[in-house]
Amino acid sequence: MSPRAIRLAVVAVFVGGIGGMIGGSIADNNGIAVTFGLVTAVAALCLMVTTAVGGPGAFERTPRFDERTAGDLEARIAALVAEGCDEAEVRDLVRTAVRMGRDAH
Repeated sequence: MSPRAIRLAVVAVFVGGIGGMIGGSIADNNGIAVTFGLVTAVAALCLMVTTAVGGPGAFERTPRFDERTAGDLEARIAALVAEGCDEAEVRDLVRTAVRMGRDAH
């Protein structure tokens, strides 16, 4: 199971646990409220362990490569080069823009 799937499952347990604690309190049943509280606490521990084991990159989305956009970009670079721009400078500009976009996330 992936760290992202575990995180989503734990969030579902959190929401259910909070609802159970509220429902147990409304029903004036401390046993139910405490049981749901303990389940929520265990889910929090599972989330902490998953985050520690998974590392910083485990929860990032995997980037998708779009062939159409890549082809369009390559065509635009070729058009600039055909107009007389230096290809090395144009490609360096694109690399810098990509790096800047990645750092923004």
